[in-house]
Amino acid sequence: MDNSRFQAQERFHIRQKVTFAVNRYVVTAEEPDGSEGEVVAFAQQKRLAFKEQVTCYTDESGQRVLCAFKARKVLDLGTVYDVTDEAGNVIGSFRKKFAASLLRSTWQVDQPGAAQLTGRERSRFVAVLRRAWNVVPFTDLLPFAWPYHFDFTAGDERVLSVDKKFGLRDRYVLEIASPGIDRRLAVAQAVALDALQDR
Repeated sequence: MDNSRFQAQERFHIRQKVTFAVNRYVVTAEEPDGSEGEVVAFAQQKRLAFKEQVTCYTDESGQRVLCAFKARKVLDLGTVYDVTDEAGNVIGSFRKKFAASLLRSTWQVDQPGAAQLTGRERSRFVAVLRRAWNVVPFTDLLPFAWPYHFDFTAGDERVLSVDKKFGLRDRYVLEIASPGIDRRLAVAQAVALDALQDR
């Protein structure tokens, strides 16, 4: 998909593919009928890396980088993740707001020249349920299948949302309501909601 079509796309589907050494995410553009269309990104997260880093390629061949995000610091609960383009230029950043996330996960997204976004779990009930699931013995062997959703707003305006679909496999729909948001930054943040959620 060429860049102009990619930047005009309003809805994406994200599916996690779990393997032994890495977490992989396939991102597809949504077709007009709501089905998954062309692969626009293939993200790969190395486990147990010294600094958390995820690289998004334009497809599963891994030949061309779409974007990447990397933690600025090691073992910092509120660290900033810089999102870079294929040349390594910073196109934006995001971070999890640790104190605000104790009861309801909250993220902050910054893009140069755009309003700062705040992303929060939509449902307080699901946020509490998800935390309770994580402290019950042996539930770490089973994924949290109940859907959860994030809304990212600038003031009172919803700019983008990420909806997890019900099921044992992690699947998400990313919807972007603002033409000014760089789709690479939005895709990186959506992948981070799964890859970094328990950090």
